[in-house]
Amino acid sequence: MRPLFLFILLCCIGLLGYAQYLQHIEGLLPCPLCVAQRVAYWMLGLTALMAFLHNPGVIGRRIYGFLLSAFALTGAVIAARHAWLIRFPEAFECGISPEEAFLNSLPIAGWWPGMFEANGDCANIDWEFLTLTIPDWSLIAFAGLGILALYVLLAKK
Repeated sequence: MRPLFLFILLCCIGLLGYAQYLQHIEGLLPCPLCVAQRVAYWMLGLTALMAFLHNPGVIGRRIYGFLLSAFALTGAVIAARHAWLIRFPEAFECGISPEEAFLNSLPIAGWWPGMFEANGDCANIDWEFLTLTIPDWSLIAFAGLGILALYVLLAKK
């Protein structure tokens, strides 16, 4: 299972690294939902790192699998909401909102504003690849990581 935990960790690092590239090199500002997805990737990655270092037995693996599944599901729900919002922007007000104020008041936003400070508008479509937006790709990534997490949770060996 250790290689699987390492793979999940490396996927999260890669996805967060690409988010930093899009923000700092391409100039795309993260919205509150983007930042919430980043937090979910961080939690997934940190849990995978702890599991990799711990090399747990069956019970520990089930605990880590449950946590990984919960974080992947949380991220997928946020990404799905974000993808839906892009398609139906009149349904929800985003941008300068209570969510943005809340996220920007958290200690992590002050600790690492380049990663966790929300400044963008959730309904903007600033980037697409194969007609899918960033939240669409993030949903796909969370789904894939969630499948791996469920494998960790349910595998016999």
